[in-house]
Amino acid sequence: MPLNYSKWDQLELSDDSDIEGHPNVDKKSLIRWKQRDIHEKREVRKHRISHLHAQIACNNVLLPRIKDITARLEDPSASPPATAYFTSLVEQLTTKPSLDCPPGNDPTKLEQTYDGMLLSLLRQVSEDAKAKFKDVARSEKEEKIAKELTELMVGHVKHLGETVKKDELELEKEEQEQKKHITSDDIHEGFESKYVPPKPEPPPVPHTKLDAPKEKKKVTEYEVLNPKASASSAADPETEEEEDDENAALPELTPSLEAFSKLPLHNYEQSFHFIQAHRDVYVSGASDALLVAAFQAQSEGKSKYAKQCVHQSLLLQYCEKLGRDGVGVFFKKMIAGDKRAEKVFVEDVENTYNHLVNRVKISQEEQSQGKEQIQLVAENPDTEIRFNVPDGPPPENLVLEGPGTEGMDVEEVRKALQFRWDVFQGFPPALQEALRDGGLDKVNKVLGDMDVPEAEGIVGDLDMAGILGFAEGGIRDETGATSST
Repeated sequence: MPLNYSKWDQLELSDDSDIEGHPNVDKKSLIRWKQRDIHEKREVRKHRISHLHAQIACNNVLLPRIKDITARLEDPSASPPATAYFTSLVEQLTTKPSLDCPPGNDPTKLEQTYDGMLLSLLRQVSEDAKAKFKDVARSEKEEKIAKELTELMVGHVKHLGETVKKDELELEKEEQEQKKHITSDDIHEGFESKYVPPKPEPPPVPHTKLDAPKEKKKVTEYEVLNPKASASSAADPETEEEEDDENAALPELTPSLEAFSKLPLHNYEQSFHFIQAHRDVYVSGASDALLVAAFQAQSEGKSKYAKQCVHQSLLLQYCEKLGRDGVGVFFKKMIAGDKRAEKVFVEDVENTYNHLVNRVKISQEEQSQGKEQIQLVAENPDTEIRFNVPDGPPPENLVLEGPGTEGMDVEEVRKALQFRWDVFQGFPPALQEALRDGGLDKVNKVLGDMDVPEAEGIVGDLDMAGILGFAEGGIRDETGATSST
């Protein structure tokens, strides 16, 4: 089979083997001039090709618009007349020009936009037409100007079309000339073998240490005869358990895990694609972090999101149990619609979620039993606590009657009664109803449902407004253990 060496004909070498110069000019200078000439011509050709591409693209945008204007001017039945249409078009391009422009031009400069170029052409055509019929009578002037505008626009359409064809032929010629020679710009990389190191394994899920209160324990020290032997003995197992409790921590949701937990239930294909795109989802501790998030969400009343977290956690657990290729094996069955596998998984999700709901309920009950409360209890068991609940604001005509009222100021009493009513009106409706009923148990029940700071403020307001007449020294604040206030 004969070999084809024709491709080597396109090589343009700046070698000194075929250079013959004047004997009075050194050969090295001739070689440098030859090289410079080759590079200069190459740059000029590249610049010319780039210019032709830009000019053809710009003219291809302007030519259809000029053809539309010309067709409108040639239509005698169109309204408004040709001169009025031409004038309104010039005014529109002047007052409301578009910012569209060729690539590389400045849109803030009107002359560099497409509308600016078209406006320049229309103004030139209008000036030429008006100058030609400057001395014609007014009655014939508009008709002749309209005809002249049409003829000039037809001429510009023809000229611009010929310019585009001429530029295309020149561009084709320049590109063919450029392809005749192989240059460094034509060198491109073919096949290349590189070693791409594998991506590192994502880190495990972060954990948050629990701030558990430390209980102080009494330590009894014994004096021994051989302290070194005693120090080298085994550590106390209780101390080891305490250290384990201190190191206990809860796994946290990463941003990827949080997005993964919000995927819809039983959409196995979407979960599979998410795991493929986010490797940090399938890591150690991820399923535990989702269960912790489910517990917190259920405690906050977000049952839908809690079930989603349980569902996604079990997805990861099943994949881990199926071995090295567990992700592919599990999702292949679930996406294919394996009824048996799907039934087992769905039942596990329901059972796990129901167990979580029960655990949250038990936890909330335990917390409510150990919650600090403010309760009103009389120091003396024989004493009965009463509440002076106002029926309303003091009347306009306030009259003081009875023993002990002789030296009292009516206005001061009015202010005290008004203050008592304002304080009462500021209490929650449940507390107002319990106070009107007068039962201590009902009032304590309302106070027990409040936070400690809020309940303490309520008791202070009751005492200050005189609703709780003997709060000082006669009332005990039971917060956990019974203590006097």
